[in-house]
Amino acid sequence: MSGALKPAMRSLDFASCYVYAPCGTCAVSARSRSLCAMIKAAEPPLVSLYARRVMRQAHLMPSLAEFFRAIDVLIPIPASEPRRPNRDYLPDRLADAFVAEGLAPSAWKGLLRIRGVAKSATAAPGRRPTVRAHYESLSVVPSSKLPADARLLLVDDVVTKGRTLLAAAMRLHETFPQARITAFALLRTLGFKDHLGGLLEPCVGRIGWRAGDAHRNP
Repeated sequence: MSGALKPAMRSLDFASCYVYAPCGTCAVSARSRSLCAMIKAAEPPLVSLYARRVMRQAHLMPSLAEFFRAIDVLIPIPASEPRRPNRDYLPDRLADAFVAEGLAPSAWKGLLRIRGVAKSATAAPGRRPTVRAHYESLSVVPSSKLPADARLLLVDDVVTKGRTLLAAAMRLHETFPQARITAFALLRTLGFKDHLGGLLEPCVGRIGWRAGDAHRNP
């Protein structure tokens, strides 16, 4: 692709339940880093536990319950490298756990990483993949099984600025322009926050396209 990225989809509603402060100095911030590491290494039973906790929060928080209402298909965000055969990644396991909890009838792995990008979690500041880099590394498998007006929920483990989620939504929108696309990340990064009051902080927010980059609120 030459020239500037000019997406037809310029904003994405998202939800999240836990917070993560990678640079925080308080004890809760340290616990948030442990939680993030534990989640990323989690086996299916622990992933299922957190899926149940998310659904419990949805029953307690009306805005979260409304966000999750009537989802048709869950779509896990692919890893930073093209998928290896017979390999499930954390967003895959999280999507499967949500299906087991009744959030949606099925999960669909039709969003593919066709070219590797640097991992945002380990890349140096300023070298993390841009929205455009993510967009150009992703592809969508056309499917006649998905209703044209389906409610699609992207599922990821961690959201920082929201570049990956927004790029994925842009790609999906091209293939399914009538679909309602939203996103969920189990944890959201609070990069400039030094102190956390707690780990559980559910929210519904938006990731927008502005000045050539993703901007998350909150």
